Amino acid sequence: MKGLQILLVEDNELNMEITEYIMTEQGAVVTEAWNGKEAVDIYESCESGTFDVILMDIMMPVMNGLEAARCIRASEKEDAQSIPIVAISANAFNDDIAQSLAAGMNMHLSKPIRIEELVALIARLCQRK
Repeated sequence: MKGLQILLVEDNELNMEITEYIMTEQGAVVTEAWNGKEAVDIYESCESGTFDVILMDIMMPVMNGLEAARCIRASEKEDAQSIPIVAISANAFNDDIAQSLAAGMNMHLSKPIRIEELVALIARLCQRK
């Protein structure tokens, strides 16, 4: 994961801190967004290809992760359809997973995050790019 650019979208301070620590320990560069609107704004303000993957919480204030993923996928940016977006949510029922995938996310991971699973998933998604 060395050098990967990750947009981490999480409204919980402790979850943000832990996930960012895990990613930076693996050599990734993390950009923080504290809600879906902020994530969309950051994504739109950067050149296509800036981020290798987006890790998106679902339940957030201002704009939730599902709406943010829809906005990113609807963007006219070159990588809008191809950038991997991973849903991260405490809700892991089949309906929750289906909603994430319908919103344009590639995968849905449930909290608490298992480090090995997250690192392996990001590596797999970023190899496909």
